[in-house]
Amino acid sequence: MPFEKARNIILWFVRPFRPQTKQYWRVVLLCFVAASTFWLLNALNKSYSTQTTYPVKFVYNDKRLVPVKPLPEEVAINVTGKGWKLLRKALRLEVQPAEIYIRNLPRNNYLLGSALRPALVNAMDGLQLNFVVTDTLYFDFDSKVKRRVALKLDPRQAIAADRYAVVGPIRIAPDSITFTGPSSMVDSIPDPFVLRLPEQKLTAPAEIETPIIYDYQALVKSDIAEAVVKVNVKALVQEERQVEPELVNVPEGESVTMLPGAVLVRYQLLADSVPLMNRDSFKAVLDYAKRNQRDSTLVPELVQKPAGARNITLWPDRVKVILR
Repeated sequence: MPFEKARNIILWFVRPFRPQTKQYWRVVLLCFVAASTFWLLNALNKSYSTQTTYPVKFVYNDKRLVPVKPLPEEVAINVTGKGWKLLRKALRLEVQPAEIYIRNLPRNNYLLGSALRPALVNAMDGLQLNFVVTDTLYFDFDSKVKRRVALKLDPRQAIAADRYAVVGPIRIAPDSITFTGPSSMVDSIPDPFVLRLPEQKLTAPAEIETPIIYDYQALVKSDIAEAVVKVNVKALVQEERQVEPELVNVPEGESVTMLPGAVLVRYQLLADSVPLMNRDSFKAVLDYAKRNQRDSTLVPELVQKPAGARNITLWPDRVKVILR
């Protein structure tokens, strides 16, 4: 039958591979490994030409120069060499990088591939350099400088909560900071360096650890990571007082009536200044020369106030004047 015939053919083909002993497949495997090893050793002893990459290392005085961008770490080359050497290079075993010396601040931020040949030839052991594939190697160095600047709190930042005030000078410790890095970046840092408090709306004296936040932190280093800002905050008392404004620059012979005849002065003062304030020192004026012609109104101006009065407002903000 056709099936039996096909089966016999398959068995005839497989029969030589059937293990005669328990060690059969182990012997087969050892033979295969031995043959592969001899083949590999023979192949590694031959010479080959190939395109590959080779590591490069920039050598420079890190006390005077600093790279602004990450430096290239390898270049593409075409080489000829024994398989052993190429394998060692591929595995990065005892590979000496080609050294590129930067002695002073470079005028150009690139190096032609042909200029790398001497450094590559000196570094490569047992490999013949055919040509450098990389056309141009780009880098960017800058002079390394130190600069010390004063620290200052941002005057636009509201520190105290409503009905509280900052009393006395704000102290910052330390009062200055030193930046080290590329001159183009360090020189762009403002002097004084402005700090912003992470905490606001204070209702009591506080010592606040304020982080130093600036641009280019990956390349520019500071000698401190934060400063301590000492702020004295006290409560304010809200008061108000009626003041009759003085009308000035009225034309001679004119009789003028003000509506209303008094303005309300609202102000704040420190709680411990309440018994000491001279509240009769408030003085307001209405300058007739500044009269609004359309609605005959004047803006009251506070020209005198007692020491300690803060956040002063006048109400109403306009007073109507009527000629009689």
